Amino acid sequence: MNKKTFLPKQDAIERKWHLIDADGKILGRLAVKISELLRGKNKVFYTNHIDCGDFVVVTNASKIVLTGKKLDQKTYFTYSGYPGGAKLTPYSVLMAKSPEKALFVAVKGMLPKNKLADRQITRLKVFKDDKHTHTAQVVASVK
Repeated sequence: MNKKTFLPKQDAIERKWHLIDADGKILGRLAVKISELLRGKNKVFYTNHIDCGDFVVVTNASKIVLTGKKLDQKTYFTYSGYPGGAKLTPYSVLMAKSPEKALFVAVKGMLPKNKLADRQITRLKVFKDDKHTHTAQVVASVK
């Protein structure tokens, strides 16, 4: 038998918009769901080397929960490239200052480390409260 693998064309991929309310959700578990939607793993024709993911709009990022002592013990690390340029920010400060960044970093860490991830992460839209600018596009709401 001669079975061929189906590869979807870039024009034929239909991208949906998903709205996720992050109120009371755990950061890591929510990031897993978002990364699966961005990569397109929920689709029948998923292929890991083809970008077939959807758009994701996340609201209420300021109400995301971190379990255990992560709020005090977990840190966000950035490095400028210069000697002594390391910055460690505790998640308690990061969540108070910019909770969108905390979710963005968590999702980005779950995407593949290649050029495909750069295109996929641009389809993630995170908002601090329940107001967002994509009301016309959003059709599906994810629980």
